[in-house]
Amino acid sequence: MRTTINIDDAALAAAKARAAETGKALGEVVSDALRIALIGSRKGEPPKPIQLPVIGGGGVRPGVDLNNNAQIQDILDGVE
Repeated sequence: MRTTINIDDAALAAAKARAAETGKALGEVVSDALRIALIGSRKGEPPKPIQLPVIGGGGVRPGVDLNNNAQIQDILDGVE
């Protein structure tokens, strides 16, 4: 949804910096921050980050290029 709001200069600068750091659009950063602030105020604290378990910890299989989607799809399909 498109809307117009007034944001103080320091908050806007911080939001723009976060957008640049994360590669997100400024609107996404502002929406995320607002969502966290509203959820946090209801529960008394902001939501905790989700921790995903890491099994094996060996990293990427040798020879696998994570930037090559076709290669990854072939590996998932069992084509070597």
